[in-house]
Amino acid sequence: MFNWEGVTEFVAVAEKESFTAAAKQLGISTAQVSRQVSALESRLATKLFYRTTRQVSVTEAGEIYYQHCRQVLDGLENAERALSNLQSAPRGKLKITAPTTYGESKIAPLINSFVSQYSDLEVYCQFTNQKVDLIENGFDMAIRLGKLEDSSMMAKRLSSRRLFVCASHAYLSTHGEPHLVSELEHHNCLQGTLEYWRFQDKGQERNIKTHGSLSYNSGLALLDAALKGLGIVQLPDYYVQEYIQSGELIALLENYQPSDEGVWALYPHNRHLSPKVRVLLDFLSEHLD
Repeated sequence: MFNWEGVTEFVAVAEKESFTAAAKQLGISTAQVSRQVSALESRLATKLFYRTTRQVSVTEAGEIYYQHCRQVLDGLENAERALSNLQSAPRGKLKITAPTTYGESKIAPLINSFVSQYSDLEVYCQFTNQKVDLIENGFDMAIRLGKLEDSSMMAKRLSSRRLFVCASHAYLSTHGEPHLVSELEHHNCLQGTLEYWRFQDKGQERNIKTHGSLSYNSGLALLDAALKGLGIVQLPDYYVQEYIQSGELIALLENYQPSDEGVWALYPHNRHLSPKVRVLLDFLSEHLD
């Protein structure tokens, strides 16, 4: 491993042509500078300076060594400057994952607005309903919905989502409207990836097993089925809210509506959070409704 002892002192003396001036620049004693340079000359087995009582000048070998050392020190200064810039403004690559529909409808428009403000960012988004391993796959951030599993990741709540049970006028006019959770067993409940629906009854969470003739692993497919009068569905607000507002779907069992679920940003544990992640966290938290 390279021994850096004496290099900084040597460069300072070479540039100042004075041990005293070099010591003042480095904030150390002249004797310490002299000791370090002498030790460096001994280690290199090369005389680096001509010394007189009035003048200090580099030898031919010292000049060659100085040029190489100066390049190395300039590189280190540039490296520190690059890190300092990285800490002050979002730049570089940013890799994000989010659930498919939520990502497409909520996250993508915000990412596009975010990127338009920071031209030095290069963003890659992967929308998938699979829970991606952030560390293994090199992701800076993941968006997660609902209850979080135990994890070594850091988490920040960005927003919330609400589950709605709803159906179309066509379905309700034929099959009637349920007013109690227990009445769902008499209805065609459009099935998603879970075998139960979530409710809250007298302050207690309840998971009710539901049954139906149609099952999808796609929220959009379930939404389409509900709009076409094929059954009752439970879906998050970002699927159904506009249709409830337009009257195409009717919200049901509102007295049993479960507590809002969290929308979370997960990111690797890091005391020195990079600006690109920190600024994006703040941006999403501010703009997600």
